[in-house]
Amino acid sequence: MYRTKTCGELRLSDAGKEVTLAGWVQRIRKMGALTFVDLRDRYGITQLVFNQNENKSLFDAAGALGREYVIQARGKVMERSNKNAHLDTGDIEINVTGLTVLNKSEIPPFTIEDDTDGGDDLRMKYRYLDLRRPCVRRNLELRHRMCIAIRQFLDSKGFLEIETPVLVGSTPEGARDFVVPSRMNPGQFYALPQSPQTLKQLLMVAGMDRYFQIVKCFRDEDLRADRQPEFTQIDCEMSFVEQDDIICLFEEMAKYLFKNVRGYDLGPEPFLRMPWIEAMSRFGSDKPDMRFGMEICEMTDLLKGSGTAAFLNEAAYIGAICVKGCASYTRKQLDALTDFVKSPQIGAGGLIYIKVNADGSRKSSVDKFYPEAVIQSVIERAKAEQGDLILLMSGSDAMKVRKQLGTLRLEMADRLNLRDKNKFALLWVVDFPMFEWSDEENRLLAMHHPFTMPKPEDIPLLDTAPEKVRANAYDMVCNGVEVGGGSIRIHDSELQAKIFKVLGFTAERAQQQFGFLMNAFKYGAPPHGGLAYGLDRWVSLFAGLDSIRDCIAFPKNNSGRDVMLDAPAQLEQKQLDELHIAVVPDK
Repeated sequence: MYRTKTCGELRLSDAGKEVTLAGWVQRIRKMGALTFVDLRDRYGITQLVFNQNENKSLFDAAGALGREYVIQARGKVMERSNKNAHLDTGDIEINVTGLTVLNKSEIPPFTIEDDTDGGDDLRMKYRYLDLRRPCVRRNLELRHRMCIAIRQFLDSKGFLEIETPVLVGSTPEGARDFVVPSRMNPGQFYALPQSPQTLKQLLMVAGMDRYFQIVKCFRDEDLRADRQPEFTQIDCEMSFVEQDDIICLFEEMAKYLFKNVRGYDLGPEPFLRMPWIEAMSRFGSDKPDMRFGMEICEMTDLLKGSGTAAFLNEAAYIGAICVKGCASYTRKQLDALTDFVKSPQIGAGGLIYIKVNADGSRKSSVDKFYPEAVIQSVIERAKAEQGDLILLMSGSDAMKVRKQLGTLRLEMADRLNLRDKNKFALLWVVDFPMFEWSDEENRLLAMHHPFTMPKPEDIPLLDTAPEKVRANAYDMVCNGVEVGGGSIRIHDSELQAKIFKVLGFTAERAQQQFGFLMNAFKYGAPPHGGLAYGLDRWVSLFAGLDSIRDCIAFPKNNSGRDVMLDAPAQLEQKQLDELHIAVVPDK
């Protein structure tokens, strides 16, 4: 046997036992006649001791070891005289009587420690070394425990885990597809699934009643901290349910995961349910972070037309946020905030401020344009107290200004450290718009996907005012992150055909792309609905990460590249010829 114990399991109660350990050399410390080697494996670190006075050849062999050598060590468990409270094995050490070098290692390109000296690109290139770092390993262990808990919970609720295909047909609605050429069908292509949406609906038509899978999904879209070209969903669907049934069950699952995986009790109260329009009005976001206040207040009626500021009198909407305890902001800090809101990230025209100083006096960038009573009314509506700072923005598009204020709200929360990663605030955002207008395509697009059921009372509006139709859809939001979303699905082929018509599909195109689903509905489709969680986002929230990359074993970088495998890469001409593909040079 290579080992009788792991490097994380020995304790003082094991003193006197003869053991064999195997692992990687973390560090070496030479102190006169003694050499100390920290041996690491997935389970922890154990200190090895080599004594020159007891065995000089072993002592010399230990001196020749290098970082990340793979070794096997045999010896007796001894109580440490200088204990290490930071290690689970810190009460013991191994007095080594035998050493075997299983594999040597070159000097690694960065230190294999939590506080490494390796940058992102370097660590991603040598990801197999990065994964040895305890902090990264813990993220993967957390992900494992979460997957086990999800399966246990859903199994207890009668769900079947069913796999769906990875090679499917292309669905241009939504994000861009990754396409896969078919050698056996020249000129034709599969697509990698953006989600198993239509397939899980077909499973409901097939009578599976409750389905789930932890599944890879693929979207060819621009990347950011919470996006990867391939990601993992906890995909679920249920038959004979309404919105309340789904929300209640998956709220229970969220509480189960927090308690059993994260050790955090969300309490017995149901999560808040907030209509989409209320979330946008109060927080400027459809995924509001509820860990702090700083809600948006509309000031249009107070400021428009009541002063001589032309830029405000011409605005269609004026809104504000009140930042507690920031009246001491200097002109330099306010100028920096103005530059921030003018940056491409927000794209606003400028920023107005009103300070309520600690002594009760006030200072405003628009004092000269308004009577004192108007400024006082703004302060009262914002519920500003002594020491507070009111930040105002305006524009011709009310929804755009609200979103800009929502971004500013999050920026101020970050600057004031209000987003505690050890605190969790969850809610449901409901009653989304069914459609959103695309200037690029000059038509309505489905805000979620074209299989979402409209609110029953809004179905008549499909013929007269489709832009006013609300979707029977819901998102679960945690700490300002959309962790999951879903909807009740359309199960009637006539209603589905009408939705396709509103989206600009001809009957022929709808039949070509989704005929298999519409035809299935003709054979007794049950009412059904579901929800998909982003597993990567869940794990990153539980681990307190700013990015999902460190909870994925082999992630892509911000350019969508795997720098370790050097992918994507060019194909040989022979492969292209077999696939009947010609590569056109980029003009």
